[in-house]
Parts: sequence; structure tokens; C-alpha cells
Amino acid sequence: MHIEPGVVDGAKIVLSYATAAASFGLAAKLAMNTIRRDGGVAALALRSVFTTALVFCFFELLPHYPVGVSEVHFILGSTLYLIFGAGPAAIGLAAGLLLQGVLFAPADLPQYFVNITTLIVPLWAVSLLAKKIIPSQTPYVEVKYWQALALSTAYQGGIVAWVAFWAFYGSGFGAANLTAVASFSGAYMLVVVLEPLTDLAVLAAAKTLAPFSQNRLLYNRLHHPAT
Repeated sequence: MHIEPGVVDGAKIVLSYATAAASFGLAAKLAMNTIRRDGGVAALALRSVFTTALVFCFFELLPHYPVGVSEVHFILGSTLYLIFGAGPAAIGLAAGLLLQGVLFAPADLPQYFVNITTLIVPLWAVSLLAKKIIPSQTPYVEVKYWQALALSTAYQGGIVAWVAFWAFYGSGFGAANLTAVASFSGAYMLVVVLEPLTDLAVLAAAKTLAPFSQNRLLYNRLHHPAT
């Protein structure tokens, strides 16, 4: 989902500063929810360290390849949400992306605010959708396939929508750009096939290892009803 350098540049990139500011505001709200309702500052900090490390590994170690206007990555945003909660997931996405750019892809840094919007706004949408489709009395280890699929589709679909927006905003609606966006969108939605299975595998492991996994590192909702 890295927007390629040059797709949004010049004066147009100023819009990304505004959308990123809104995204950081959403991330702060999600983080405050963790502090108030799910373990406090210590839990938020601990989980954020782990999500940052995981996001960095997702970008660098998992398969990724350029398609059209961007790159296809296995970000596993819904997995991070289910295991660690929205606040730590948002911080991990922002920090992991920045760390990856600073250490390995400095050419991507001018697009950081574009990419951070693309990652965090869909995560916020996932947090809202989860409240709608997963009953409050259901721990996340009991999530069904269709629920995991819905969350994954919402996250990956949000990424595709934002990438398309930035591509059209930055480079217009010419035939070449339309083709590039279409090829990226088709390739990226293949992630939806794999992410729900990853979610269920991780949740099954958490359920099996429940005596060892019920701690401050993990989202309280993983094993308990909503509070």
C-alpha cells in the first residue's frame, strides 16, 4: 500500500498533512480508549512496542511486490486489532511504517503522511465495524470466519479505496493511471483471502494457550466480553 514516490507531489501533497493530522487524532482517541478501559498507560506502551515490531516485520519480511501505483503488502491490520486492540494497532502502524522508511526506504518518507492516512483510517473503520457485528458478550477468541472476513475486507478495502483516491488525486484519470489503479486493486484484494485465515489461526492459538495469554500484553477483549 506504499504509494509510489511521485504519484502525489508538489502542492498536492499538502492535503496529506491534513488527512494525516486527522488520522493521528483518531489514533490518539483509540489510544486513550486503551488507557481508560484496558490496562492503562503501561498496557498501551507494552502492546505498542510489540505492534511496532510486528508491523516493521510485516513490511520487511513478508512477501511484498509492486503492482500499479503502489505495493502489495500483508499488513494484517485486522489481526493486530483483534489481538492487541485498536490503540496499540494504530500506534504500531504509524511507528512501524516510520521505522521502515527511516531504516530501509528513505525515498518513501515524503509519502509518509499519505501512507499513514491509508493505514489508520481503515483501522478506525474496523474498530467501528467490530462493535456492530461482534456481540458485546463474545470474546474475540470466539470470532467466526464470516466476522473475520468482514473485518479483513473492511480494512483491505479501505486501503484500496485510499490508494485509489491518492492516485486519482495526484495523477488524474488518464487511461494509464486507471489501469495502474485497477491492477493494484485486483492484486491487493487477494490479501482478503488470506487475512481471515490468519486471524482465525492466531485466535485459535490464543484460545488454546489461554492460561498463558491472558496478560497485559494482549487486548482484554480477546478473552473477555466487552466492558
